[in-house]
Amino acid sequence: MQIKEVSKQFQITQATLRYYERIGLIPPVPRNANGIRDYDEESLGWVKFIQCMRSAGMPIDALSEYVVLYQQGDHTSEARKQLLIEQRANLIKRMAELQQTLDRLTQKIAFYESDNETD
Repeated sequence: MQIKEVSKQFQITQATLRYYERIGLIPPVPRNANGIRDYDEESLGWVKFIQCMRSAGMPIDALSEYVVLYQQGDHTSEARKQLLIEQRANLIKRMAELQQTLDRLTQKIAFYESDNETD
């Protein structure tokens, strides 16, 4: 699959995909005979993983650390697991904060829907 198709499928710019590859978040993508990137299933799996982790709020540096550990082999599985546990804890905290914000908004909307004029 060429970069344009991957970009469309994952709703990520082509520049972002190239950036992820350049900094090592995606292992080098195979290229066809003309030198054009030809994403295989493994490459697509990395894109999907990175997109998931980024939407969870995982910073690029943490993702880079994860990829480096992954490339070092199975003996780093505990370190990778710890990294993911930390990111999950951060996400849970962020979700709690978002829930508090949502609750506050819901209260304010209910206040205005009850035709009250004071804050």
